[in-house]
Amino acid sequence: MFLTPPSPHRRATTIVLVASLVWLTASPGFASVAGLSHPTGRTPVTMQAEDGYNRNVRIHNQTGWTMTRLQASSSGAWSRDLLRAGTLSPGESRVVSIDDGSGACRYALRAEFDNGQALERSGINACQVADYYFTR
Repeated sequence: MFLTPPSPHRRATTIVLVASLVWLTASPGFASVAGLSHPTGRTPVTMQAEDGYNRNVRIHNQTGWTMTRLQASSSGAWSRDLLRAGTLSPGESRVVSIDDGSGACRYALRAEFDNGQALERSGINACQVADYYFTR
């Protein structure tokens, strides 16, 4: 059965998502995207599908452990760390974009924690979910 994604203006609540970054070499006169720059002279650009769906999801860490890494996958290959070398303490939340430019809505998420534990969740619809709560 083929399901058509919901309207980009309709979002469910409670599910997580993430995005990967692509680094483009900045040339002289190249305006940095969203005013972001990188010490190596590259500009981070978030890949975005051209279908108008919002794939930003607020990730809530409800595990009691500090999240040290968060990755997403729509195709079996994990993205770069969506926390961007940061951490997410218990009880904290952060908005991440899991839009990898593929047009996919369904993603799997993998979170790693400071105690060595890892949790994977699958079937998360980033086109419908505004919040995702990581629990044990």
